[in-house]
Amino acid sequence: MTTMSARETALVTLDDIEGAAQTLAAVAVRTPLLHFDALAERVGVPVYVKPEMLQRGGAFKFRGAYTFLARLAPDARARGVVAPSSGNHAQAVALAARLFGVPATVVMPTTVTPAKRSGAERLGARIVLAGTTTMHRWDKALEIARAEGATLVPPYDDPFIIAGQGTVGLEIASELPDVGTVVVQVGGGGLSAGVATAIKRCAPTARVIGVEPVGAPKLSRARAAGRPVRLDTTSGLADGLLAIEIGQLPFAHHQRYIDDVVTVDDAAIPPAMRLLLDRMKLVAEPSGAITVAALLEGLVTARDSRPIVAVLSGGNIEWDGLQELFARA
Repeated sequence: MTTMSARETALVTLDDIEGAAQTLAAVAVRTPLLHFDALAERVGVPVYVKPEMLQRGGAFKFRGAYTFLARLAPDARARGVVAPSSGNHAQAVALAARLFGVPATVVMPTTVTPAKRSGAERLGARIVLAGTTTMHRWDKALEIARAEGATLVPPYDDPFIIAGQGTVGLEIASELPDVGTVVVQVGGGGLSAGVATAIKRCAPTARVIGVEPVGAPKLSRARAAGRPVRLDTTSGLADGLLAIEIGQLPFAHHQRYIDDVVTVDDAAIPPAMRLLLDRMKLVAEPSGAITVAALLEGLVTARDSRPIVAVLSGGNIEWDGLQELFARA
């Protein structure tokens, strides 16, 4: 599964990310950096969180989706868009499409959480359910795009998507130029690729550490093999990070800009969510809280006295889901 073409063989540049920031300036939320005292006490250096649950659509995904649609030719955009997604990309594409006044179809897994499905429905998207894996969704979205003449909006393996997500890193670097470590989620790789690119270009001495679920170690396997490796299956609480393969273009960025990747066990995620809720009053979904879990578990530690930033990628979980998860934990 890849959307790469000849124009996409080069890595996304800082200019690309700054261009995406200009595109997003009037429509996206510039989320704040919030000091996390409770976590700083445990880690021993200042710790900040970047709360992308405060972004439109409840997750970072709006940044990439809007950037992609903004770059489409008007006639292509008018024919509509279709997006394969486990949930957050679907909501982001639905919102971006509504802002542009064009139709959107989103292909979601049969196991999609109620919060993520209802979010896409509220934003006016047509919902199609297809299987449980990344490939099931991709194949169905491709089929719809071909049949209806719509443009497929890839969730991560695209330079415009990466540039849009990279604005998260651009904002971190501009507000905290002495950042020492940035901890970021790894799903298909669009967010981690964009953030790593922005951080390393703006604050080259900072570390960037990727975090993925132990049940979906697609970047860990890829780095060991030197190329993207397709996993047989993935599983875990962090449903937004269960891609079976890292994207080709994101992986190229990871190889250049990511310093290390760690894996987090499911059992560590609910305590991180609870700490964010109790001490920061922030509702994070499992995928969003996994970076804090990595810090709590000691998988990422301070290298020096400079601050650490943990990206909170999203918060698309509702009350019933929180109750069920905390009860199981």
